[in-house]
Amino acid sequence: MLTTLQTTYTDTRAGDLAWCLGSQELPALAVLDLTIGPTDLQLRLLGASHQVILGGGAARCSETVACLPGRRSPLPARVAECVQGWEYEFAAHVETLHEQGFARRAQELLALVENHPHGLAGVFPGDPTAFTALLAGGTEHEIYWRTWHAYPQEGRLVCTRSSLKLRRA
Repeated sequence: MLTTLQTTYTDTRAGDLAWCLGSQELPALAVLDLTIGPTDLQLRLLGASHQVILGGGAARCSETVACLPGRRSPLPARVAECVQGWEYEFAAHVETLHEQGFARRAQELLALVENHPHGLAGVFPGDPTAFTALLAGGTEHEIYWRTWHAYPQEGRLVCTRSSLKLRRA
């Protein structure tokens, strides 16, 4: 699903992004509710990037990558933690591209996500290469998602991948 976000940038530099596991649900500009295997999953586009919510009640888990007030630490390259019976992994890297390469990569990613049943992308008004996109998938024992946060003014694309794997007893 592709949408135009009705807001301006909240985060205007790739270096402003921070990661948080377990934060509260933040106001979303667009939401996609999914069920993958037995798990409910919600992809959320924020004015300041993305949030993924898994499960509900006591089994709820959230990942947030956004401009978070009071957080100035850089986005981690890799995180691995145990979360409520799941093994959680997160990885992030930044691609730096020249203007034409950036526009081409943006078009490829938006086309990939736009018609995917587990994809959500939001384009910021005024620049078709300024976007945040999420794509999820998985099975009964593993859920994964990838995200892309585009900063055309810097020529940077922040790419993340996350997964939850059911821990073996």
